[in-house]
Amino acid sequence: MEVTCLLLLALIPFHCRGQGVYAPAQAQIVHAGQACVVKEDNISERVYTIREGDTLMLQCLVTGHPRPQVRWTKTAGSASDKFQETSVFNETLRIERIARTQGGRYYCKAENGVGVPAIKSIRVDVQYLDEPVLTVHQTVSDVRGNFYQEKTVFLRCTVNSNPPARFIWKRGSDTLSHSQDNGVDIYEPLYTQGETKVLKLKNLRPQDYASYTCQVSVRNVCGIPDKAITFRLTNTTAPPALKLSVNETLVVNPGENVTVQCLLTGGDPLPQLQWSHGPGPLPLGALAQGGTLGIPSVQARDSGYYNCTATNNVGNPAKKTVNLLVRSMKNATFQITPDVIKESENIQLGQDLKLSCHVDAVPQEKVTYQWFKNGKPARMSKRLLVTRNDPELPAVTSSLELIDLHFSDYGTYLCVASFPGAPVSDLSVEVNISSETVPPTISVPKGRAVVTVREGSPAELQCEVRGKPRPPVLWSRVDKEAALLPSGLSLEETPDGKLRLDRVSRDMSGTYRCQTARYNGFNVRPREAQVQLNVQFPPEVEPESQDVRQALGRPVLLRCTLLRGNPQRIASAVWRYKGQLLPPPPAVPAAAAEASDHAELRLDAVTRDSSGSYECSVSNDVGSATCLFQVSAKAYSPEFYFDTPNPTRSHKLSKNYSYVLQWTQREPDAVDPVLNYRLSVRQLNQHNAVVKAIPVRRVEKGQLLEYIVTDLRVPHSYEIRLTPYTTFGAGDMASRIIHYTEPISSPNLSGNTCHFEDEKICGYTQDLTDDFDWTRQNALTQSPKRSPDTGPPTDVSGTPEGYYMFFESSRPRKMGDRARLVSPLYNASAKFYCVSFFYHMYGKHIGSLNLLVRSRNKGVLDQHAWSLSGNKSSVWQQAHVPINPSGPFQIIFEGIRGSGYLGDIAIDDVTLKKGECPRKQMDPNKVVVMPGSRAPRQSSLQLWGPVAIFLLALQR
Repeated sequence: MEVTCLLLLALIPFHCRGQGVYAPAQAQIVHAGQACVVKEDNISERVYTIREGDTLMLQCLVTGHPRPQVRWTKTAGSASDKFQETSVFNETLRIERIARTQGGRYYCKAENGVGVPAIKSIRVDVQYLDEPVLTVHQTVSDVRGNFYQEKTVFLRCTVNSNPPARFIWKRGSDTLSHSQDNGVDIYEPLYTQGETKVLKLKNLRPQDYASYTCQVSVRNVCGIPDKAITFRLTNTTAPPALKLSVNETLVVNPGENVTVQCLLTGGDPLPQLQWSHGPGPLPLGALAQGGTLGIPSVQARDSGYYNCTATNNVGNPAKKTVNLLVRSMKNATFQITPDVIKESENIQLGQDLKLSCHVDAVPQEKVTYQWFKNGKPARMSKRLLVTRNDPELPAVTSSLELIDLHFSDYGTYLCVASFPGAPVSDLSVEVNISSETVPPTISVPKGRAVVTVREGSPAELQCEVRGKPRPPVLWSRVDKEAALLPSGLSLEETPDGKLRLDRVSRDMSGTYRCQTARYNGFNVRPREAQVQLNVQFPPEVEPESQDVRQALGRPVLLRCTLLRGNPQRIASAVWRYKGQLLPPPPAVPAAAAEASDHAELRLDAVTRDSSGSYECSVSNDVGSATCLFQVSAKAYSPEFYFDTPNPTRSHKLSKNYSYVLQWTQREPDAVDPVLNYRLSVRQLNQHNAVVKAIPVRRVEKGQLLEYIVTDLRVPHSYEIRLTPYTTFGAGDMASRIIHYTEPISSPNLSGNTCHFEDEKICGYTQDLTDDFDWTRQNALTQSPKRSPDTGPPTDVSGTPEGYYMFFESSRPRKMGDRARLVSPLYNASAKFYCVSFFYHMYGKHIGSLNLLVRSRNKGVLDQHAWSLSGNKSSVWQQAHVPINPSGPFQIIFEGIRGSGYLGDIAIDDVTLKKGECPRKQMDPNKVVVMPGSRAPRQSSLQLWGPVAIFLLALQR
């Protein structure tokens, strides 16, 4: 009960500010990841440089009311596997282990429906340095007028990097250059991939036989170290040379074991050998050891080109290729070609006729064909000719030509294909020639020209082929937009003329073509027909869900629209209210109903009884879809004004604080006027809440409303719930959590000093995004195992009880790790401020101490204000840093660990004052305060005066 009394809300006047609080979106991009550097760019805001493999984290900080929605997009490269297809809707964009292909320009788009969207961009430059590749080439040419040969050697060093790499050539440990050695040229060749630098050794001399190192550097950008590769040039250096143990074309029978040896005949240094297969990888079971390749029990699928490659980075790689052919035959087909000269499509006595036979074989040219008539070998004559290669047909096709066809030529012809002497089965195909042998016709069965099925069901498309012999049917799609069949092929063969589809989808709808194949039948113009596939699917409607607001007594029209479906018409529409069936709307003319693509329901007046959920089920004879409408006269939710910086106010000499609550009303004119707001305040982790009504006058769109919530207990956080009320009743509630922020004991704008004596450390907090934390300690609490010759013995006062902030650089800390200490948020009320503090930087491995200013005017932006690095001896020294924040701000002390464990840094006595710093700046290397020499500190009672004045100023 006592807690409830303490939480009673004071009757502080309620304020309404004027129009214009709705503000268009503004955006700013800041980085929070592992950036190497962020620099200005003359094209965009900034260039964000990051090392490949690090984490990219960009934040789009937005202002505006209502709070804008953020969307990230990108150009020039791929941000992630799916980034080009979908946007990222989040204020923070994070990419783990960024790759070089993910560099480019990133765009942050913020919009809140007020004015035009805000679009900002930043260019991400991914830095990398690959291992260099060093190759050696040489030329040997006659020199006119001399009886010797000049040998010139080129050492080519290539690397991929960003930014462009710098090359350094060394002979042994000596750096080479044009000016120092006439026998050396260093240049960049044209038309090369990557970055290349060539070292040319002209007319080799004895001293040129040495070790050469190519060192590449990106000048330590992003901490990327230099890389190098070394080659030993001798008088025996030579490119690789190879020979094969078999012929370049190797024909084997299936089931045999194949062994191929690739023998080195030259090369210094010793080349490396590697086997590859094209197309595809080496067969399963194949074993490549050095220059020997073994394939056990070889099969037809193992045919292909096998490449043996030798490399030693001298000259071009040596390559030998074996074309392995495994004997096989498949797909025996035939064709009947009537008299071509007379352009006939039928078999007629007295005209010529040609029978053709073909098999797909490896090797194709080794196939032999034999023709038989009625079981006996066909005898060649003037009227019966056999040719092996018909220029009008595929390679190695045998044709039997019958000149001036006689009745006696009718019969059964058999074509047999074989590999003589090879254990491969023969293939044969039979052709019957008679008066009944007629060319094909194709047609669609009656009633099957249009096939209508429901989505998800099987479908069968059918074409009938007549004729003798009857060829297979080839299916394809007519629609250019959908060139492929559902199987993923452009052409599909069916021996019975039926194309079967297991589960049809709406995108399979369209026209399908069936046609006769030229093989296994007459070699004449294909016959074709078409079948239309009509896939029916349930309707898709809009809106799927809609919130409809209207003032009491006003009419409402609800419309459910059919977007797509097959059939594309509404067969029936059923309306329900709170699950109960409603009587059908008034009938419409039949013609209009047939063409209708929407269903409507009109409510003459919105009342409490007619408010609720309405459901419209639309059917198109295949299925149904539902539109949902939530109809009411309740007010929309309020929208909290989040752009107010640090609205906490502390009460003088008390343990209570107040909070300035600000909000606007979303679409106040959509319903009846808001009469009052119901405010509920509940301390977190407790159940009881204090409730109060806040009366208001006419609330207009964009009007800023304000209320001061008082008697909140330090340091608790609270949940605030705000609900608008109209004549209809309660509207939509909005909630937010408010947190207490420490305004007392912090270095405030009146110039009080923070000595870090309190465990609350003046409201400072540890940054959650850094690598480790600052610690509060004194001479009595510091670790007895602390490394000697680093860190302060006491605080600035020189007393063992005095505290200071300190970071330890011993393990597990590593070079470059950061610790950040962040101040409370200050409202800027002056143009200039001065930050004064003492620092202690003693140890041979001292890193850096930075002072940053985090501005929150148009987003969060950290700016460097002061920096110091290196050992400054074992004394406390003072710094005065001028800052001029443009809006609410925080100060950040950032410590960066150096190269070793003797690098501890400490700070103490931080003061923030309005106005400029002393004109005569202290030398940062000059001792300002010796331990124990500082004046006594003011008592806590002396500090309350300035604090009270400051708090009274805030209340006004």
